[in-house]
Amino acid sequence: MSNDPTPTALLPTTVGVLGGGRMGAGIAHAFLIHGSKVTIIERDEEAARGAHERVVASVDASINRGVIAGDRNDVLQRFGTSVDYAKFASCDLVVEAVPEDEELKNAALSAVADHLSPHAYLATNTSSLSVSGLAQSIPRPEQFLGLHFFNPVPASMLIEVVITETTSDETLAAARQWVAGLGKTAVVVRDAPGFASSRLGVAIALEAMRMVEEEVASAEDIDNAMVLGYKHPVGPLRTTDIVGLDVRLGIAEYLHSTLGERFAPPQILRDKVAAGELGRKSGKGYYDWR
Repeated sequence: MSNDPTPTALLPTTVGVLGGGRMGAGIAHAFLIHGSKVTIIERDEEAARGAHERVVASVDASINRGVIAGDRNDVLQRFGTSVDYAKFASCDLVVEAVPEDEELKNAALSAVADHLSPHAYLATNTSSLSVSGLAQSIPRPEQFLGLHFFNPVPASMLIEVVITETTSDETLAAARQWVAGLGKTAVVVRDAPGFASSRLGVAIALEAMRMVEEEVASAEDIDNAMVLGYKHPVGPLRTTDIVGLDVRLGIAEYLHSTLGERFAPPQILRDKVAAGELGRKSGKGYYDWR
C-alpha cells in the first residue's frame, strides 16, 4: 500500500459506500487510506455511528502497523457518515455493500441511482447474486458492474470484477484502474452464478462441512490438510467462520437453486445457523472464537 495520502489518478476522488458493516467499512477504509474522500450512508443514525467507529478503528490499526503515513486527522477529515442519500450526488463511484439479499439490494441500488450524477459509476459488492439481474434496477446499466471485495478487505489482495452484457468497456477499464490504485489485483469474470471465487470457494467449503458431518476428520485437521497440503492461507472451515455461516448458507442456497444438487447445503450448516452458531461474529461456528 502506498504511504502517499494523495489520491492517485487511478482512483475516484469521491467515493460513496452504501452500508457500513464489516464489508462496507473495509471498502471505505481501502479507498480512504489511498487518498479518496469517502462517505458511508447507513439506514439510521445508530448504524452510521457504528460504521464510523469501525472505519476509525481500522484506520488507527493501519497507522499503528505503519501501513499508511501522515497525520491521522488528515486521513479522517476525508471520511464521513450520513443517513442522507443525497450525499451520493457528489460521488464519482458508489459501492453498494448491503446484506446479501436480492430484494434488499435491488431496492438499495434503485435508491442510490436516483441520486447519482450522470457521470458516476455504480458497483455492487455482491458475492453471488446475478449482477445482470441487479442491473435491471438502475437507469444506466452500462456504468454498473460487480466489485466483489474479500473479507478482510485491508488484508485481501484480490477484487473480483464482475461484468455483464451491458457493462461498457469504459466502465471495465475504470474498474481495473481502481483496483490497481488500491494496490490489489483484479480478476475479471463474466456474470454467472457464484462468479469464480464464490463458486469454487463454496464448493470446497461444503465438502469440508460434509466431511465434518460424516466424522471423516475434525474441522482443524481438514483445514490443516488444505493449508499444509494445498497452500491455502486459511482452511475452508475457518474461512467459513470468518465469512459467516449464515452468509455461506445464503450463497449455497442460491447456487443450489441455479446450479443444482452439488451445491445443496449440508444439514450441519443449516443446524449451526439455526442454533445461532454463525462463526467469528457470534463467537462460535466450526471453531470457538470466544
